[in-house]
Amino acid sequence: MIFNKDTAEKTAELLLQINAIKLNPENPFTWASGWKSPIYCDNRLILSFPSIRNYVRDEFAKNIEKQFGKPDVIAGVATGAIGVGILVAESLGLPFVYVRPEPKKHGRQNQVEGFLQKGQNVVVVEDLISTGKSSLMAVEALRSEGANIKGMAAIFTYGFGVAEENFKEANLDLFTLSNYENLLDLAVQKQYITEDQQSTLLEWNESPSTWGQE
Repeated sequence: MIFNKDTAEKTAELLLQINAIKLNPENPFTWASGWKSPIYCDNRLILSFPSIRNYVRDEFAKNIEKQFGKPDVIAGVATGAIGVGILVAESLGLPFVYVRPEPKKHGRQNQVEGFLQKGQNVVVVEDLISTGKSSLMAVEALRSEGANIKGMAAIFTYGFGVAEENFKEANLDLFTLSNYENLLDLAVQKQYITEDQQSTLLEWNESPSTWGQE
């Protein structure tokens, strides 16, 4: 679910402007999972554009507090959401922790890095939601440390049905600055893509695991 329509449209426009999101239906990308995709999203590029990272920071801070109430801690999911998570925590004047994909193999063998007390209210910041699997693994790691997870806030989601099911099963509310639907509407409006290309992109979104396979 998006925080609000205006933010969704503005965020989508900014992501397209800096090529954080690339749309190429005729020459699809290949994801690490092996899926063929007409879209590629790298929200880490946001950090290289001060005015845009500040916009994302401010929208996150404002909407997180409005939607979830002010938490005790902001948690970022490594590695893509560490940078923006720190910006949000700084804006709200809150502690920050981050969550590794798995515990370290040496030293203290931490998966959650930073100071976190049991019972603290945490909002998790993520850069991108695809299936939601890795994001929810981070949530489980925080819960195992005794954190009370108020919800997750992400920059962008592809809006896959499997992600909705995964978040519902995990009993976790997800809100995003923008999403696939708003992105495509804006991309057509601003002539980044044609209506025919939009149709292709919508077809992919309905069945991403099998799209483009002969």
